Amino acid sequence: MKQQPKTVGSFEPVMFPAFKSVGKITAKIDTGAYTGSLHCTKIREEKNGDDRVLYFSPFDQPEIEIAATEFSLRYVRSSNGKGQNRYFIQTTIEIQGETYPIVLSLADRSEMKWPVLIGRKFLRKYNFLVDVNKAAQPRITL
Repeated sequence: MKQQPKTVGSFEPVMFPAFKSVGKITAKIDTGAYTGSLHCTKIREEKNGDDRVLYFSPFDQPEIEIAATEFSLRYVRSSNGKGQNRYFIQTTIEIQGETYPIVLSLADRSEMKWPVLIGRKFLRKYNFLVDVNKAAQPRITL
């Protein structure tokens, strides 16, 4: 039996359990984007023996540094037509009180209004329906 879709608006408050000291953030729900993206410019990759470790500060908060051992580097073409290599990480996201695994690219979103973008791959996988008439949540700043 197919589960009823969960309805989200064009903007939703989200939390990232792995980023403990970051509170709620407003994410832009974007069905035009394939994958999601998280604002981050402080990224470094280090080799630790045979392992590679990716260190990053989500939302450029210097007091938070996350170490990821499972990540990938992929070529992405953004909405402005420019292509670039981006790191992708797997983490968890909390939306409407439920937690889901999500893959996000780390990108400089400082010129964008919203620090987090949720794309259609995630929305489809977890059966979300986007209602553009749903009242937009107020922007929550970092």
